Amino acid sequence: MSTFRRRVEIVSSGQADGGEVRAALEDDFHHFRVSLHHQQGILTHITGQALRYPYTACPEAIEPLHALVGMALSPIAHSVTRQTDARHQCTHLLDLAGLALAATLRPAQSRRYDIQVPLRVEGRTRPLLQLNGELLLEWQVQGAIIEGPSPFTAVNIREGMARWALNTLDPELAEAALLLRRCTMISIGKTHHLDEQIHASSTDRCYSQQSLRAPQARRMKGSTWDIASNEALCSTDQAWLKARSQASS
Repeated sequence: MSTFRRRVEIVSSGQADGGEVRAALEDDFHHFRVSLHHQQGILTHITGQALRYPYTACPEAIEPLHALVGMALSPIAHSVTRQTDARHQCTHLLDLAGLALAATLRPAQSRRYDIQVPLRVEGRTRPLLQLNGELLLEWQVQGAIIEGPSPFTAVNIREGMARWALNTLDPELAEAALLLRRCTMISIGKTHHLDEQIHASSTDRCYSQQSLRAPQARRMKGSTWDIASNEALCSTDQAWLKARSQASS
């Protein structure tokens, strides 16, 4: 297994008084899409697509996203976790919805995040995040602790990082940092033989892993890919991402 890779692409059309945002996420484990509509500062409609996912129950988590309808637009992607209980959502669909929500308050644009997390050597890795092709973040991580650079030195990616980032960083840098945190955490999955699982674990951390659902959430064998380059990610999403923006222009 090689470096964990994720790409997130977001295309927004319209302005803060109304429009649509489409967002796609693809990595070694997942491929999801979210589209949302907003009007007069309110999220009015949201839906998703599950294209590649680890458990049979994952596509069912599109329905709980509807709990976000009616919330006020926010420049803070993490605000979706105050509107709904993240433990009863797909983690990655909800993250993607938050990124799309934050895009509603920016000028119509396209945005692309590329993340790489090398396999750990003696517990260490050096994850990095690019925004629109430019390096924005690169950390030295030992276990769960960011060793540098400042201002991230000594931050624990597993405990309290969201609160710290939202209170310390500007919203856009916090958005990028929490996205890189998520990828740094889940990249550990590449060291496990996930297809040996029969069904999801009953951890109660996400929709498929809820104890009442996990025994029926069967493992989608072969759903983990070993991605050689970020350029291969979201390649099949391009027409879908651009369809609305072209129709609105």
